[in-house]
Amino acid sequence: MMITTPLASPGVYINEVNAFPNSVAPVATAVPAFIGYTPQTAYKDKSYTNVAQKISSFLDFKTIYCLPDPPVPADPAKQYNPQYSLVQQATQPAGNYMIINGSFYSVECDPNTIYYLYNSIRLFYENGGGDAYIVSVGSYGAASGAYVPVNSQMANPNVLLSDLMNGLNILQSEQEPTIYICPEATLLSQADNSTLMQAMLLQCGSMQTALSIFDIIGGKAPDPVAYVNDISNFRSQTGNVSLDYGAAYYPFVKTNIMPQTGLDYTNLFGGDISKLAPIINPASNINESLAKILDAIQHSSGSTQTVSQYNNALLNASEDYTYIMENILADANTLPPSGAIAGVMTTTDSTTGVWQAPANVPVQSAVALPINLTDKEQANLNVDAVSGKSINAIRNFTGPGILVWGARTLDGNSQDWRYIPVRRTVTMIEQSCKLAMRAFVFEPNVANTWIAVKSMLTAFLTQVWSEGGLQGASASDAFSVECGLGTTMTADDILNGLMNVSIQIAVVRPAEFIVITLQQQMQVS
Repeated sequence: MMITTPLASPGVYINEVNAFPNSVAPVATAVPAFIGYTPQTAYKDKSYTNVAQKISSFLDFKTIYCLPDPPVPADPAKQYNPQYSLVQQATQPAGNYMIINGSFYSVECDPNTIYYLYNSIRLFYENGGGDAYIVSVGSYGAASGAYVPVNSQMANPNVLLSDLMNGLNILQSEQEPTIYICPEATLLSQADNSTLMQAMLLQCGSMQTALSIFDIIGGKAPDPVAYVNDISNFRSQTGNVSLDYGAAYYPFVKTNIMPQTGLDYTNLFGGDISKLAPIINPASNINESLAKILDAIQHSSGSTQTVSQYNNALLNASEDYTYIMENILADANTLPPSGAIAGVMTTTDSTTGVWQAPANVPVQSAVALPINLTDKEQANLNVDAVSGKSINAIRNFTGPGILVWGARTLDGNSQDWRYIPVRRTVTMIEQSCKLAMRAFVFEPNVANTWIAVKSMLTAFLTQVWSEGGLQGASASDAFSVECGLGTTMTADDILNGLMNVSIQIAVVRPAEFIVITLQQQMQVS
């Protein structure tokens, strides 16, 4: 750069010249956007409804979206308040049930009080999550007082397709999120869930920046035989557009996210202790100390005791009450896997790279699965000859524990986009190059510019290859970059203001099937 200002005074002048050319900065690869319902939607008199808010920790989420804790010694605010009931049965019921004092009780819940986003965020950070976006579409709705069996396929009327679609539309103006997650989508009806999934895929395909992670309706309490119907329904409802921008995981995971103190007697019968008392302290076998605790709770107006103190007293005084709370807590802790998968992707990307398959990795805070799939059963999930829509299994192995055991997109029949790491690696390269190329908009469309572009992109891809993101013994085997007249452009292209850049890459694919050949060798002298 030459000095253009006329020099009038004798002296020494300094010209600073840039020593480094433009470079490509890799975009973030694991920034999920969670869409759903939060305990609260306003913070410091500001509404966060339908706002894409970036957070970096669970503390950030708690500060903005969780109810503030009252002053001590009061109990902390309860952020999630599902409601359950017990219904006595004459005979052994199907599904989830308990035996208390020789009687069968089925466990039921109020579907209007079931939500997944809060605990999914906790599960995300338990599995190594980092930066994320939250799109709150509203706060929790009112309980209905009507109960359904916990193992039935329930829909929450408070979870609305219109709300979730509005949240999805907000993300159209956000370029940073690379993963879309809607944990409460499985609480919609089958038809509404289908509409939402297809909209998520369409938006991901048009923006080319994000991958949608789907949970499957029926994955919470799958029937050992009829679960294949849930899989078939899912495959028929995802449509056929932009399947390479979606991935599904099955089944739900049983976690320990909510501790024993996460629920209490206020989560049973709407807090009506008079309905709980006859079950844990029947008239035929009165426990006097337990009766005093129950009576104190019923007449607790003006008492200095907190709910948690009364709850601890019940846990210590009654084995039946402890048994009941363990059962309803196990149901509340059964969560969609999408939050955990987003955390796994974050961890994998930070430790190795986006080209590493987010699989063969343990799910932190998972303690069990509602169904233990076999190799044969997973084969039908992984490969579908008709639709080609692959579903990634979460499996429990002796020793390693609960692992993510699949790395396929929904486009299972595509040789190009079959694998999640391939889709995500190409997306990362595309978006990184796109942002870097903005520096050359309106630059002269001449050889010097083409050489600069080629040099910049070559340096970036060489770095990706050296880190293991591209395959090949040398950089020339891993990629090629072309830009110039006669190779990627014609004279008409230049006249029309077009600068075409051609990039070819050899993306790493996972070793999904490892075959070991054993052969006996005869003894030789």
